[in-house]
Amino acid sequence: MNTNKKYKVIIFCAPSGAGKTTIIKHLMTTLPQLSFSVSATSRPMRKGEQEGVNYFFVPLEIFRQKVDADEFVEWEEVYPDQFYGTLHSEVEKLVARGKVPVFDVDVKGAMNLKKFYSDRALVVFIKVPLTTIKERLIARNTETESSLVARLARAEEEMDYESEADKVIENIDLQKAVGEAIEAVQEFTGLGN
Repeated sequence: MNTNKKYKVIIFCAPSGAGKTTIIKHLMTTLPQLSFSVSATSRPMRKGEQEGVNYFFVPLEIFRQKVDADEFVEWEEVYPDQFYGTLHSEVEKLVARGKVPVFDVDVKGAMNLKKFYSDRALVVFIKVPLTTIKERLIARNTETESSLVARLARAEEEMDYESEADKVIENIDLQKAVGEAIEAVQEFTGLGN
């Protein structure tokens, strides 16, 4: 494990469908010193996803073994038997390359990462109305009726974490939200100044 405790990390969180992944993509093209930290998940790969790009897809039992072996910075069972987590090895790989790790996680994952990294982490919460989240999730066409209901219930719970973030960005106007994200990251890291 890298003993360099001076590096900083950027953590984006939001309810599913708030647009955090889109904002992160824009941010990464603007600030090439950033690098996306790919999370691990026990859920099946969706159409169009790629191993090691969207997630590391880890079978449930192996995921549990990695939890027991303390291989995660943070992990959570987001839905029954559907785990997500951040591998120590992934973060260390990015830091060794001189990159600033960027995380795209749910709000509980963000709070766990903040606890781990403390003042070396910037937590950015992306906020949108629940009606917008519902519209975006339906437009994705990846949800069943029951998974949509579960995601919306979870999104409502996750809205309560807004006050825990270091920076809150409302994603109604994408260009404005991207600009605010770039400004917040530059101010925190000193990149691009």
